[in-house]
Amino acid sequence: MIRNILVALFLSMSCFMVGQRTSSSPYSYFGIGDEFSSRTVEQNAMGGIGVAFSHYKYLNFTNPAAYANLRYTTYSLGALNNDLKVKSSSSTQSSTSTSLSYVAFGFPIGQKAGFAVGLQPISTVGYSLTNSLEDASGTLTQITLFEGNGGVNRIYGAFGIQAFRGLSLGLEADFSFGNVENSVLTQRRGVALATRYNENTNVRGGSVKLGALYEKVLKNNLKVSAGASLKLANDLRVSGDDYFYSLAITASGSESPRDTLSSSRINGRFNLPLQSTLGVGLGKIDKWYVGLEYEMQDALTTSGILANTTGAYRYDNSNRISLGGYYLPKINSISSYWDRITYRAGVRFEKTGLSIDGSGTNTNFTAINDFGISFGLGLPLKRLSTVNLGFEFGKRGTTENNLIEENYFNLRLSLSLTDINWFKKRKID
Repeated sequence: MIRNILVALFLSMSCFMVGQRTSSSPYSYFGIGDEFSSRTVEQNAMGGIGVAFSHYKYLNFTNPAAYANLRYTTYSLGALNNDLKVKSSSSTQSSTSTSLSYVAFGFPIGQKAGFAVGLQPISTVGYSLTNSLEDASGTLTQITLFEGNGGVNRIYGAFGIQAFRGLSLGLEADFSFGNVENSVLTQRRGVALATRYNENTNVRGGSVKLGALYEKVLKNNLKVSAGASLKLANDLRVSGDDYFYSLAITASGSESPRDTLSSSRINGRFNLPLQSTLGVGLGKIDKWYVGLEYEMQDALTTSGILANTTGAYRYDNSNRISLGGYYLPKINSISSYWDRITYRAGVRFEKTGLSIDGSGTNTNFTAINDFGISFGLGLPLKRLSTVNLGFEFGKRGTTENNLIEENYFNLRLSLSLTDINWFKKRKID
């Protein structure tokens, strides 16, 4: 009965996740939007590490090979609350958004394999940007409003198996889908009608990830691990329609479309290169762990979609380095609940691969980097289930070169519920 209730809950949450739309940063204007980290709350609390880490009851979104060590059926539901402060050289604005991060569950298959499925948002679009032009006397001559909304989700399945003693291999396949709308409204001084370019697109595509994990127990129960994952190059297909039309704007702000100036079908692609993640770790099971991880990817490219028509931005190679771990004082403590809590912490630095020219010359590009410090708690419940909290403080971008700096605080929450192995025969006493 409990299992049926959990499955029904997860299915209902999945339907909500597909339909949700959240506000996001101005940087969601670029690419497929503001991308979510494809990591669990536990991983994010440790700086995002995970490729060299496995656990018998926790899911792992970084390395599918880790599922070879899964020993319990685990249901996991994650949520994110983002407090964002956006700062330019002349003004500051704040916003708050809350959204589901993932719905997933995994289960062991025998003693040497495991499988997981899940649904995650991978990006959200929710920007509203204004650009004003003035003449030499300071009179406003043109105002342009850039707006976008939508997002992309993915559904995936992952399998891991112990191929040799200490060595596990994994495979993950996913399908991404979503809808994105971009529009550009331009109003010129002295011109009766404004113009709007509107682009409605559907995003579809699949990808494959390969993983490997090696673990060896040394003296004093120390365990050393090394992991790697390769997300193969893939395309996200973009199809839809665009319209360019004139419109009248009333004093109240309502719009009245007039003439369609042009329309066409859209058939484009986001070309995502190979993404590689490498990591090492050292620790004792259910006591402590520390890991170091490095991720890299070549620059993405686009074709056939609303993209960089002005040359104001470009894509470069991206990379991330993360350091983190956890400490668990005493997992089976009877006298102190605090000794049974898992304490997590980490730090990460990321070059996002996005460079923007805020000078308007298309020659002075500034890289957009992201830095975050994270902490977390794993609060134990009955039967190995856990409530996980994660806190992250970070900064992305800069106010230099007429750009935007974001300071954010992410509060993450997940519920990890464990059940006995579905494929294990129950014994009757």
